[in-house]
Amino acid sequence: MRRTVSCSLLMLLASFSSSRIDAQAGAPSLSAIETAVACAPPLATDDAPSNSPRIIGAQDTTARGLYGPRDLLIVSAGTSSGLQLGQQFFVRRANRFGSPADRRWQGARTLGWIRLVAVNDSTAIAAVDHGCDVISQGDYIEPFVAPVVPADVERDRPAGDPDFTAIGRVLAGLEDRQSAGPGGYVLIDRGTDQGVTAGARYAIYRDIRSAGMPLASVGEAVVLSTGKTLALTKITSARDAVLSGDYVAPRR
Repeated sequence: MRRTVSCSLLMLLASFSSSRIDAQAGAPSLSAIETAVACAPPLATDDAPSNSPRIIGAQDTTARGLYGPRDLLIVSAGTSSGLQLGQQFFVRRANRFGSPADRRWQGARTLGWIRLVAVNDSTAIAAVDHGCDVISQGDYIEPFVAPVVPADVERDRPAGDPDFTAIGRVLAGLEDRQSAGPGGYVLIDRGTDQGVTAGARYAIYRDIRSAGMPLASVGEAVVLSTGKTLALTKITSARDAVLSGDYVAPRR
């Protein structure tokens, strides 16, 4: 069956082609570490709302399901849903492939961020300001917020003793990876609800599952950003790969 295109979308495409907005104007200038934080998973455990605007295609002469930084994307919402020209949004996708249904945390991936360059009542066109991964048809969008990274996070300077009364766990690395090394990023199951703040330092430990042996020191990490129950940390040093399930103890 041949797919039809709505009149409103045709009018939007026509108006866009005749009055194009510079696709690079207004793109945020982020440092390397700010970009890494922006590309990190959202620090929330809730699924995207069912009515979240979605990527439905690209302005092209052929139908495609995968998109990148050079594409102009079609978004399934417009001014009637509160979207406005110039707004920026994260593009995200729920982690489902290869994840057990009973897993405690699945989260989502951040594929990049976009900016609306044309919009009408029901549809919008967006330029890709930055791509963290391949964007695909059906990915959802959420408002973009530029990250604020605390000072001195690049330096490995552990201070204070680990507080084992407030111990947490490593959940996963970026893109749902189960391990990360020095300079890598991992999510931990502690956030603002547990008093975690950006810039806090954590010691990383592992239970080597040997009778009578204490927790083994693995490395150090610093908190870059926080959600209510999750925090994104950067591994500043490690003697081995940091694994999902490792323990983290705040340095006081």
